[in-house]
Amino acid sequence: MNTLDAIRTKGSVRKFTEESVPEETILQILDAGRHSQSSKNNQPWTFVLVQDKEHLKALSECGTYAGHIAGADFAVVLVDHSNWSFDIGQAAAYLQLAAWDLGVSSCIAYFGLQDKLKDLLGIPPGAVAEIGISFGYSAEEPRSLRKSGRKPLEDILKREHW
Repeated sequence: MNTLDAIRTKGSVRKFTEESVPEETILQILDAGRHSQSSKNNQPWTFVLVQDKEHLKALSECGTYAGHIAGADFAVVLVDHSNWSFDIGQAAAYLQLAAWDLGVSSCIAYFGLQDKLKDLLGIPPGAVAEIGISFGYSAEEPRSLRKSGRKPLEDILKREHW
């Protein structure tokens, strides 16, 4: 799949099959995240891979919008060591696009309950871990490519000046 097709067709998936994603595929996804760009190449992240079903369920209870993690094959929590969310966003995008290219679906989660999350995963007090991603094979019906829900480019584009 080329990059533009991946960007155009990737959607959020919140329901996953029971099929396990092979370890080699998981490592390819994580390696793509490792290659994402970061300010001054600081790479200010640690990826916490969660695969145990009980841990996935507990993780899903660490935020209002994290429930889909309970049914995922695996999740990745992005731990930010610099509190510069742009770099974490880049890593999240690379992880998700690589997964989609490999036939694995995903969805972003927000962890509002930081203390609960840090206790669950043993994350150091100074680190921030607000973002996670659920991964697995989609159990949802494919969405129509014609109804993307995106605003037309001409509605969001200004040239040279507002």
